[in-house]
Amino acid sequence: MTKIISVNAGSSSLKFKLFEMPTEDVLISGIAERIGLADGIFKIEINGEKKVINIPIPNHKVAVELLMKSLIENNIIKKFDEIEGVGHRVVQGGSHFDKTAVVTPEVEEIVESLCNLAPLHNPANLLCYREFKNVLPTALHTFVFDTAFHQTIEPETYLYPVPYEWYSEHKVRKYGAHGTSHQFVSKRVAEILNKPLEDVNTITCHLGNGASISAIKGGKSINTSMGFTPLGGVMMGTRCGDLDPSVVFYMQQKLGLTPQETDFILNKKSGMLGISGFSSDARDIQDKVDENDERAILTQKIYVNRAINIIGGYFVQLGRLDNIVFTAGIGENDATIRELILKSLEEALGLEIDYELNSKIRGKEIKISKDNSKVAVYIIPTNEELVIAYDTYSLLKK
Repeated sequence: MTKIISVNAGSSSLKFKLFEMPTEDVLISGIAERIGLADGIFKIEINGEKKVINIPIPNHKVAVELLMKSLIENNIIKKFDEIEGVGHRVVQGGSHFDKTAVVTPEVEEIVESLCNLAPLHNPANLLCYREFKNVLPTALHTFVFDTAFHQTIEPETYLYPVPYEWYSEHKVRKYGAHGTSHQFVSKRVAEILNKPLEDVNTITCHLGNGASISAIKGGKSINTSMGFTPLGGVMMGTRCGDLDPSVVFYMQQKLGLTPQETDFILNKKSGMLGISGFSSDARDIQDKVDENDERAILTQKIYVNRAINIIGGYFVQLGRLDNIVFTAGIGENDATIRELILKSLEEALGLEIDYELNSKIRGKEIKISKDNSKVAVYIIPTNEELVIAYDTYSLLKK
């Protein structure tokens, strides 16, 4: 058996899951939250038992130390070098990587050069990798890229209609994100159907605080909603999604904003938070919808409208649609959002949905469409950590 740890680092968080491969047994999972603050939170789960520690976590180095200490204290490992592989989620790999890569100085340098394309993610991904490398110097470290799965998208889809030199000289194009999630659930639905992946066309809806929708034809991504950065595409928790660029120039002049201030507003103060005025969390929005709050109702309507516009376009691009899959925090757990999206698509796609079943489901793999539905609809919990572990394990064995 081989111990592989999957790592997903954010600017203020560190999520992890330790697998025993190839059996896929999860030995421990957890997250360090509020990194950089005095009231940090460290959570772990072992065999269904959860533990929560409130402790200052000033930086990622301390978060890694807490993680490794918890492995020893809970008898998961006796010594650090029992962990043979570490797979690190990296959001932006540009056009350099179409698959998971073993980390070398050259690979690290490329990822560093792409930080401006994912400023909220790549720097944290690199920082966490370096801390783990210090603690686990003999382990195989890999970078698993969110963008890799989308490298099958054709130029007519990934290029923007701007001067071509912007692409050839500055690499401006659609890259997408959440590739490991879209890959996992599209492969899983083919397994459920007991069909070859090459014969299945799916629209995958990764709906969470960050959200993207992808068109997957025969196991290959042919379009995805996120663009040059994770800011593009559908409405998200705090991100605006697609926007007329003139809005940016207009509001910079009106409010005297710098580019950095504008970027912050579009990434951190827009989306559900921006429209509702009170929260980026779909659960809070729903609570206010139930109270007939107009802004909350509008927020939900915009969210659904943005999603169905993209799904409808992808339906046409695919030519034949077999499945729609909902995944991630909202996709797996928010029955109301699923229902609103599906009811808007019913007539156009010939959907027949068991809405009573849908209303009862949270975080469970299940088909919610009826047998006579022209397109099958599934909820499939994503498992990006398992994809990371498998890729790392495969490279380790090579």
